[in-house]
Amino acid sequence: MESTPAAWSQADSYLADTLVGPDAELESALAAQREAGMPEIEVAPVSGKLLNLLVRISGARRVLEIGTLGGYSTIWLARAVGPEGRVVTIEAEADNAAIARRSIDAAGVGQLVDIRVGRGADVLPTLVGGFDLVFIDADKESNTVYLDWAARLGHSGTVIVLDNIGREGEIVRDDTTDSKVLGTRDGLRMLGEDPRFDATALQTVGVKGWDGFAIAVVV
Repeated sequence: MESTPAAWSQADSYLADTLVGPDAELESALAAQREAGMPEIEVAPVSGKLLNLLVRISGARRVLEIGTLGGYSTIWLARAVGPEGRVVTIEAEADNAAIARRSIDAAGVGQLVDIRVGRGADVLPTLVGGFDLVFIDADKESNTVYLDWAARLGHSGTVIVLDNIGREGEIVRDDTTDSKVLGTRDGLRMLGEDPRFDATALQTVGVKGWDGFAIAVVV
């Protein structure tokens, strides 16, 4: 099969059908997000399952998410932390947070999720540290701010996942003026140079196009 965006999406859907399967609660969360007119920038189903597995593999019990949107990835994370776990998720838009709260509650994990409304740079200094896993999926221009706080609020061994690092390959363009690409490059450079992190990154293709994510551990 020729490598095209349509083929990537078809293969991604096959993987999701095979390895993730239907999920009424997650589908309802997406439907509520669509009805509210939010952008379709949530993680793909296979990526949501990956987040869930990373929490379980690492044994994370305290999870921080920066960028709630409609709560889709939050539900994946909350399902993995266990009955004594906790997910703190930060959302800049109050309307988004309200919709996410309803979807998270409807998914049966509301008691595990604490939604903080406000800009990440304002909310992060108010949090108590000790997070075992941090998922960063917010404005790319603030990636270095979020990574700095992820290290400060984490501990040795904390897992960090930084989403959307592929940017359709634009990360290799030295002449780019796109603030999202520049913020992504700054975040990747920080992960490579800051001694607090040990990191790698993977490109992905699928229903979200050509993108990817970085995974790091706090040293």
